Amino acid sequence: MELRLHDTLTREKRTFVPLDPKNVRMYVCGPTVYDFAHIGNARPVIVFDVLFRLLRHRYGEANVKYVRNITDVDDKINDRAARDFPGLPLNEAIRKVTEQTGKQFHADVDALGALRPTVEPRATEHIGEMREIIEKLIAGGFAYVAEDHVLFSPQAMNAANAGLPRYGALSNRSLDEMVAGARVDVAPYKKGNTDFVLWKPSKPGEPSWPSPAGIAAQGRPGWHIECSAMAWKHLGEHFDIHGGGIDLVFPHHENEVAQTCCAFHQQRMANYWMHNGFLQVESEKMSKSLGNFITIHELLKDWPGEVLRLNMLKTHYRSPIDWTMKSLEESAKTLDDWYRIAADAVPGEPDASVVEPLLDDLNTPQAIAALHGLRGNDIAGLAGSLRLLGFLAESAAQWERRKQQASGVDAKEVERLIAERTAARGRKDFKESDRIRDLLAAMGVAIKDSKEGTTWEIAR
Repeated sequence: MELRLHDTLTREKRTFVPLDPKNVRMYVCGPTVYDFAHIGNARPVIVFDVLFRLLRHRYGEANVKYVRNITDVDDKINDRAARDFPGLPLNEAIRKVTEQTGKQFHADVDALGALRPTVEPRATEHIGEMREIIEKLIAGGFAYVAEDHVLFSPQAMNAANAGLPRYGALSNRSLDEMVAGARVDVAPYKKGNTDFVLWKPSKPGEPSWPSPAGIAAQGRPGWHIECSAMAWKHLGEHFDIHGGGIDLVFPHHENEVAQTCCAFHQQRMANYWMHNGFLQVESEKMSKSLGNFITIHELLKDWPGEVLRLNMLKTHYRSPIDWTMKSLEESAKTLDDWYRIAADAVPGEPDASVVEPLLDDLNTPQAIAALHGLRGNDIAGLAGSLRLLGFLAESAAQWERRKQQASGVDAKEVERLIAERTAARGRKDFKESDRIRDLLAAMGVAIKDSKEGTTWEIAR
C-alpha cells in the first residue's frame, strides 16, 4: 500500500514519493526555549514522531533524517532572561534561560515517548548560513537594506516570474489579503506593507553578530530566516517533508518558502507540507487568562507520558482536538489494559490492520481501533504495533509501579491488608473482609479475586 500524505500547498492527499528513498528528509519547526512547553506544543512533537517512526519502518532507520530545530534567539527569550536574572549581563542570562528551558523540553518530550530527531540544530549555531542566504537574496533583488535592517520583498518575488512559487500560495492568500488580515510591522523604511525582516540591528546588551551586506552595526536575525538556514544546512535546498502546527502556515512557513526558493532558485522548498490542527482544553481555547493553560510538565505530574500520547493520537492530526479530563481517564484505562496484556509479550511485526491506516495520512484513530481488534487474537502483533506507535516503553511491572508511585499508595500496606482480608475470608468473617475491601477502595486500590488468589491494581 502507498503512503499518502495531505499536502497543505496542494490541499489534497498525495502519494508520497521521496526524492531519494535512501535519504528521506523531514524538517519540523521546534520550540522557542523561553518557557515550559504547553500541551499544544506537544501535538506536533507526537504527530511527527509517529510519522518519523512510520518512515523508518517503511524505508529503514538509517535512511530517514529528521531535523527539528531549537530557536534560541528571540525577543521572548530576551524578556524572560532580563526578568529572571536581572543581576546578570543579558547574554549570560539568556544562556541560562535557554539551557534550562531546553533541558526541560527534552525531559518532557522524552516522557511522551518521542524519539530524538536525527539532528537538533540551534539557531545561534547557524548565523553564517543565515547571512549567506540573505546575501543571495539581496544579490537577486528580492531583499534590500534600509536603516541597518535587511527586508524581504514579496512584491519583488511575485514580479520576478522566474520559475518561483507565488508568495501566498501556501497559505492561499493574496498580498492584499495579507495586508488586511496580518499584523504587519509599520516602519517608514519599508518599501511595502508585506515586507518582512531578515536581519535587524541589536539593541545594547542583546545578542549580536556581524551583519550581512556591509552593514556596520551589529545585528541579529529575524525569526523566519532561521529555519530556512537550518533546513538548508542539514537537508539541502529541496527536501521531502516540512511540518509544524497550523498556526505556522502564515507568516512563518510562507516566508520560509519565499526565502529558500528565491535564494536557491527552486520551485519548491519541501515537496510535502504537513500541519497539525489546533488544541482546545475542555472545549475552550487554551489561554492564561482563562486559567486553562496547561504545560506538559504539569500534566506529567499526574499522568504517564504515554497516556498523554494516546490521548493526542485518538484524534486525527489535522482535526481540532478537545483535551478533556474524561478523555485522559479513558486513555489511562486503555493503556492499563494494553500493558497488562502485551507489555511482556514477545513483539511480532506491526500488524497490517494498524499500518495501513497510518499509511493513509496518519489515520491514528483508525489505527487505534485496529489495535483493539488485535487484543483478543494476536498479542504478538498487538505488541509490535504498539511499539511502532511509541507505546510499551516499560514492562508491565514497571508500569504498575509507576501508577503506584503516582497515586501515593504504599504497596506493602496494600499487601498487608490483602493478607488480612484473605485470612478473614478463610474464617468466613465476611463483615471484616468487606470492611478491608472498602478500605482498599478508599485508598484507590481495585482488587480482583480468582482461584489463584487476590490481585490488585491502582484504580483509575
